[in-house]
Amino acid sequence: MIPLDALLKAYREGFFPMADSSDGQLYWCRPEMRALFRLESYRPSRDVLRLQRRGEYSVSIDTDFEAVIRACAAPRKDDPETWISEEIVETYIRLYELGLAHSVECRYRGELAGGLYGIAIAGAFFGESMFFRRSYASQVALWHLVCHLRLKGYLLLDAQIINPHLHRLGAVEVPHDEYMRLLEEALRKKTAFL
Repeated sequence: MIPLDALLKAYREGFFPMADSSDGQLYWCRPEMRALFRLESYRPSRDVLRLQRRGEYSVSIDTDFEAVIRACAAPRKDDPETWISEEIVETYIRLYELGLAHSVECRYRGELAGGLYGIAIAGAFFGESMFFRRSYASQVALWHLVCHLRLKGYLLLDAQIINPHLHRLGAVEVPHDEYMRLLEEALRKKTAFL
């Protein structure tokens, strides 16, 4: 298990852990360009809003953290590698038990269809990973998270490293110096996730 004090200190300093998919070796990332979602201006797609209006999915928070993180760690059909090692899974389950890691679950007819997980520290939420088994389920979970973070007064939703999927969802990249300024501001904010 990753030492929790070291892990939380790393987040506060702009780092996050990943594991090498070949051997599970842990390493620390601090990219020069950081992906994030602008909470104040984020808007979901019309499809997500339509699904939400119709009640297609039920959404919950922290009801099945382990199932969400394990689904995120599972290889995807188009990419058999994963950066979420068993060491990371065990560490974040412990953080969940301590009330620092959280999950958003999206269910279709009672079955887990998608979701995401991350860590909440002060006014920052560090999104770690998301998954879906049905169309738009992870996007519905993301929209629910954004609404929750706005309601609770969060200032930062970190998405870590941009990829085409995150870009389509509305994530933007900011330079490291700007990210650190935003992070420092968010870490001064007193708020509670639940």
